[in-house]
Amino acid sequence: MTEWNPDLLPGFEATDLVLPDAARAAGEPDDVEMVATLVRRSGPVAPGRPPALLYVHGWNDYFFQTHLADAVEAMGYAFYALDLRRYGRSLRRGHLPGFVTDLDEYQVELDAATDLIAEEHDGLLLMGHSTGGLVTALWAAARPGRLSGLVLNSPWLDLQGSPLIRTVGSPLIDALGSRNPTSVLRLQPDLGFYARALHRTLEGEWDYDLELKVTPSPPIRAGWLRAVLAGHQRVAAGLGIDVPVLVLASGATDFGRRWHEGLRTVDSVLDVDQIAARAVKLGRHVTLVRIQEGMHDLLLSAPEVRARVVGEIARWTAAYADPAASTRAP
Repeated sequence: MTEWNPDLLPGFEATDLVLPDAARAAGEPDDVEMVATLVRRSGPVAPGRPPALLYVHGWNDYFFQTHLADAVEAMGYAFYALDLRRYGRSLRRGHLPGFVTDLDEYQVELDAATDLIAEEHDGLLLMGHSTGGLVTALWAAARPGRLSGLVLNSPWLDLQGSPLIRTVGSPLIDALGSRNPTSVLRLQPDLGFYARALHRTLEGEWDYDLELKVTPSPPIRAGWLRAVLAGHQRVAAGLGIDVPVLVLASGATDFGRRWHEGLRTVDSVLDVDQIAARAVKLGRHVTLVRIQEGMHDLLLSAPEVRARVVGEIARWTAAYADPAASTRAP
């Protein structure tokens, strides 16, 4: 029997998915359990086994977008969200925030979450943002028959930068990540512009927990970036996802090193043209929608922009994501 407890968000509840076989990084305590956290709306599940949507966050993030839950429920889906291991609700004492050495490690919690959801729902739509978009795309490719559709919000499908930089840098990251996976990479510092555009205390709209989504973001470690690059290579080779995929990305990117108000209307984290170029590698049925004036997390953009995002998801879902198309794997 799954035990659900009140969540940190009013009106939601959560349960820990214990990961007893999860690998520990060097220096992490052996006596602290590794968990992922599944979140849903409080109260009884709607009768009739309605379809469900499972949302997976990105790097340095956790689920707090309650307006997404409202929109999903208005579409007729029950809403669930997953905080991956070492993120948000799932981060425990002594653990390295966000760290893994293989993105396939997340298959364990995604399997556990989707199995638990399948006990009460028929049909599953999966949604991932940024790094979570890469993680969910890889999982969807490895689990044919489990989904009715996949929605990707600014997914990280390629390493930003010129092809030359990517070609030269990848072998170095591969070597360092293999030899010393927890070593911190001295990359361009996080100037806090994205957080400034988001958080209420920093001139933004949103009041998320600054201890769960921190500024500056946690250090990038070689083993983690190596795992991400390996995921990018798999996308480049073609994933062959067996269900319709919706890819949403902003209309423009701006990696400016000085703050200006235009950073509220662009993706300041990823190269959206690279997202668009790689999207066709996901599967045989991919819909790409560019959202003008969208931020990196399109669902945290200005109200009229995120209304367009929700409208695009609802229209695509009605057209292509048949809940009856997905089945629970044996």
